[in-house]
Amino acid sequence: MQYSKSFIFTVREDPKVAECVSHKLLLKGSFLYMVSSGIYSYLPLGLRVLENVSNIIRKHMNASGAQEILMSALQPIEIWQKTGRDEVLSEVMLRFKDRKNRTLVLGPTHEEEVTEIVKKHISSYKQLPRILYQIQTKFRDEARPRFGVVRSCEFIMKDAYSFDVDEEGLARNYEAMRSAYQAIFKECGLNFIMTEAESGAMGGNVSHEFMVPAEIGEDMLCECQKCGKHFKDMSNCPECDSKLNERRMIEIGHVFKLGTKYSKAQEALFIDKDGVRKPVIMGCYGIGVSRVLAAIVETNYDDKGVIWPKSVSPFDVQFVCLDEKLIPEASSMVESLERNGFNVLFDERSEPAGVKFNDAYLLGNPYIVIIGKNYASSKKIDLEIRKTRQKTSLSEEELINFLKNEYGK
Repeated sequence: MQYSKSFIFTVREDPKVAECVSHKLLLKGSFLYMVSSGIYSYLPLGLRVLENVSNIIRKHMNASGAQEILMSALQPIEIWQKTGRDEVLSEVMLRFKDRKNRTLVLGPTHEEEVTEIVKKHISSYKQLPRILYQIQTKFRDEARPRFGVVRSCEFIMKDAYSFDVDEEGLARNYEAMRSAYQAIFKECGLNFIMTEAESGAMGGNVSHEFMVPAEIGEDMLCECQKCGKHFKDMSNCPECDSKLNERRMIEIGHVFKLGTKYSKAQEALFIDKDGVRKPVIMGCYGIGVSRVLAAIVETNYDDKGVIWPKSVSPFDVQFVCLDEKLIPEASSMVESLERNGFNVLFDERSEPAGVKFNDAYLLGNPYIVIIGKNYASSKKIDLEIRKTRQKTSLSEEELINFLKNEYGK
């Protein structure tokens, strides 16, 4: 893609509304547009990252046997009344009446709706187990939206739900989801911690959180100095009685063993092999997809801008041409890179070198390729690794081979 034709409009000054590093850099780099407090649009660069994260999630969810669906954002209040969560979540639930005077909800989560779906279609143990998931926007009337997309009024979540005949089946699916989450967050380039957690309004008796250390984290996690284990709300490690250090964390994922909380309330029943009607055993598994973007930036940046991991970056290469006379040669190299399967942002603008480099560092694509005046005599182009700032001079063939090796192509 040519930079001059792209919808990228970086700014030099830090936005006054920015509350943290990720908020600042995502706005400065035109990854996001702030519509209002807690409400954001994803611009082309931000959407590219969001889609890369979503595709990593899909890959691992599909490999675990989950099937993707897409549920409605609008939900009738009646399904919430069955579980009583219309009252439990009343403070954050956005409700309104339509022209037929029906009370509708903008879904803050989807346990009730997915239970209704399964209730309609599953009636026998022969149809179980099943895992369904979606990637969709949720809506919550946050009293205090904070830190950009870390805590916002509408956000993108991957929510999955397992349905089993017994606790043993739930245990297997729960472990499959935990393993998938570990693979997802690792591929996204996140140094995460998994810890036992409270189930809260979701229900159930077992849950685990996936968290990333960050200064803006709203959760506190205690780490044992001696054995390295993690706990919540403790002063000493219960296993070795050593002192615990507190660290701030961003929650990026949460998994729950729900049991029969929803299936009993909504009468989602199946007939077992003995002909007995029983409530389906459920699990719930969430990832804050948009929050993952913020968590990646909070843990991958320097004084120049974002440093995206290769797996999620908007482009593989930012190609910077410093001499307008070399645009034909640069264009040919960009085409060659694209033929070899690389996504390239080609900066062919008539801007000073300083502007082009500042934008390249701010946008944070993993590799910056520079063609300048020395190319005519040396036939070498410069490659800079964004993360380490390491530079080297390569021929076009050497560059392609290097990138192929880096990306496993």
